[in-house]
Amino acid sequence: MVERANRTATFHLVIKGGKAYVKNFRKAIQTRDVFTIWGILQLLRKYPGKLPDLEIMFDTEDRPVIKSRDYKGPNATAPPPLFRYCGDKETLDIVFPDWSFWGWAEINIKPWDSILKDIKEGKKRKWIDREPYAYWKGNPFVDEKRQDLLKCNVTGQEDWNARLFIQDWILESQQGFKQSNVADQCTYRYKIYIEGYAWSVSEKYILACDSVTLIVQPQFYDFFMRSMQPVEHYWPIRNDDKCRSLKFAVDWGNNHKKKAHEIGKAASSFMQEQLKMDYIYDYMYHLLNEYAKLLKFKPRIPEGAMELCSEVMACQAEGLEGRKKKFMMESLVKGPSITNPCTLPPPYDTRALAAFLRRKNNSILQVKKWEKGYWESLNKQ
Repeated sequence: MVERANRTATFHLVIKGGKAYVKNFRKAIQTRDVFTIWGILQLLRKYPGKLPDLEIMFDTEDRPVIKSRDYKGPNATAPPPLFRYCGDKETLDIVFPDWSFWGWAEINIKPWDSILKDIKEGKKRKWIDREPYAYWKGNPFVDEKRQDLLKCNVTGQEDWNARLFIQDWILESQQGFKQSNVADQCTYRYKIYIEGYAWSVSEKYILACDSVTLIVQPQFYDFFMRSMQPVEHYWPIRNDDKCRSLKFAVDWGNNHKKKAHEIGKAASSFMQEQLKMDYIYDYMYHLLNEYAKLLKFKPRIPEGAMELCSEVMACQAEGLEGRKKKFMMESLVKGPSITNPCTLPPPYDTRALAAFLRRKNNSILQVKKWEKGYWESLNKQ
């Protein structure tokens, strides 16, 4: 069954006897595969001998591909297990932490532990003293939704309370990434998150900033986002009426500063406390353990696979002006954990899950109701 997932997989990874082996199928975008594999090696260093033998297929492209509709009906086969960075309600791909938790060398984004420290130390500017607008900076050319967002930028005729900037990565690279340090971008009260071609790596950096995260209605989810609640951790923005929705969100926040600041703090606390690397490794550990329980065959090392070793991998890391090796050394797990992985909580029972989802939906509907009333009152003036 695992082999059936190799149609789009970037690599085939096997853990056997506590060692990791990989067979590459195709070239990944940038170093996504390298740092994903590096992350799994760090998990093995943190919890040596605790992971069972297993095989996984990993696809490092953006969009999920295992469509649930293809595996329904009386004659349907089981879906092939394929790991990747995001999913959506129509797919069955297995969601795994993305490569940038261990660093994104091409654009000089440090490993997540270092980013969290930088953001925590860099939040010198109080929320109330920040620019009272919604900020976004990114590449608008990867998706129509982002190009549509640019229509909300301030002009001589209209101000939707948004300040939007195009990120030119080529120019940034030439200038030494001086304007793209995510820890230095916490200068606005509100920050916009909008998906690109699929989910975007930028999500976690935006949520960590202490600003109110304005999330344009997403299609995709990563491994942690579904546990966050609108109006508690972020503010939902309509995808079909972005500009008016953004203007209302910022006006509401500026008129309810205490509550808005609480939303920003709740998100950054979640990032600092619930999404620290120890818990990310525990998520990986439990995910792979539960996955291995479902395997009905004895994992084997495929022909042509290479054994992996953190020390060798880091020593051989070259290029990108030394950032590849630097980020590996920065994110290297120094030795085995002195504590066991956290205990996996039981799954939601049906009623608890329904209540959680109902609360999420009701919060979004409440914001839409407030927004509608806001525009109706303005139109009467």
